[in-house]
Amino acid sequence: MSKNTKPYILRALYDWAIDSGYTPHIVVWVNEKTQVPMQYVRDNEIVLNIGPTAARNLMIDDEWVNFAARFNGVSHDIWIPVGHVSSIFARESGEGMGFDVEPLTDENSSNQPVSNSADETDATDQSTHHTLATSSNKKGLKIVK
Repeated sequence: MSKNTKPYILRALYDWAIDSGYTPHIVVWVNEKTQVPMQYVRDNEIVLNIGPTAARNLMIDDEWVNFAARFNGVSHDIWIPVGHVSSIFARESGEGMGFDVEPLTDENSSNQPVSNSADETDATDQSTHHTLATSSNKKGLKIVK
């Protein structure tokens, strides 16, 4: 059984954005398995700043994207199934990659560990817009420009 490449690609593009001086953002499809402040969700989607000043203790493992963040001054623990990330991109350039959403179901879910509170800048970026190119290199991967 081969491992899912998505968390590896997310970590690599996150590192690329930070190393390039950019602010990494993710677009997340939200359902009941996603733990985010629901007041910032629009059309079952939220855009989150996952840069070091906004996302405290960021962890992207094989199943979850987890971090602590402040939204309008209130600390929240954020839990996102890796399959719910639809894109990662650099806010400044728009460069990144899009993905097919793979909804987490009860059959393939695992328990969420507990994380710490946050003391960083707000993680939402309501002004961010992104578009996905129609071409793709592999099934489920699209270039974001």
